Amino acid sequence: MAREFEIRREVELPGTPDDVWHAVSTEEGLAAWLFPIETDPSQVKVSEPPHRLVVRVEGPDGWFNQVEDVIEARSGSTTVLRYVHSGIFEDDWENQYDAAGQHTDFYLHTLGQYLGHFKGRPATYIGGEDPEGITGASGFAAVKRALGVGDAAAAGDRVRFGPDELEGELTYVHPHFLGVRTADGLYCFFGRDAWGMQTGMTAHLFADGVDREATERAWSEWMKGV
Repeated sequence: MAREFEIRREVELPGTPDDVWHAVSTEEGLAAWLFPIETDPSQVKVSEPPHRLVVRVEGPDGWFNQVEDVIEARSGSTTVLRYVHSGIFEDDWENQYDAAGQHTDFYLHTLGQYLGHFKGRPATYIGGEDPEGITGASGFAAVKRALGVGDAAAAGDRVRFGPDELEGELTYVHPHFLGVRTADGLYCFFGRDAWGMQTGMTAHLFADGVDREATERAWSEWMKGV
């Protein structure tokens, strides 16, 4: 049964309102912490840079999906983002709401990592989901083993991982998510088995000259292998 939802978050971020505005309102900025989104101008309901942005997508029978960002400067070169995601889930409401809320927390953490360490740098976005579509809990458990992440792991721990044996630092440790920062990238691992979905990963790479297709292929193979 269709039912409305609303997810509200407030986070303090490093950078100015202009920095945060660029991150949440442009395709280049979104690719650096979320994923590339090319917004249809007709979907932008409010645009008051750098303070308020409302993007709304509408569909049949009253369906909608809306994100509102309210941006406010704070002292000490930080900015507060008030984020509201609302809309309608058409079925499996509790499961979808829980998944959306927990993904929101992880994405906003990644936004903070981008602004704190790679602000203003363009990113190459890649996704490396297992092409076999593993949805069981064993998928994320295998990813954690490949990263050397045990039950006692915590943010700040060092890990070596991936097809190129990268070295990085855990920044987000959660039963269903892991975030890793390297010298030139942010890597996000998703244990979506908790919601009956596919284990996956994404990366935001800030080095020059990244071959996106080759890198994405390598990560897909790595995910399949683990």
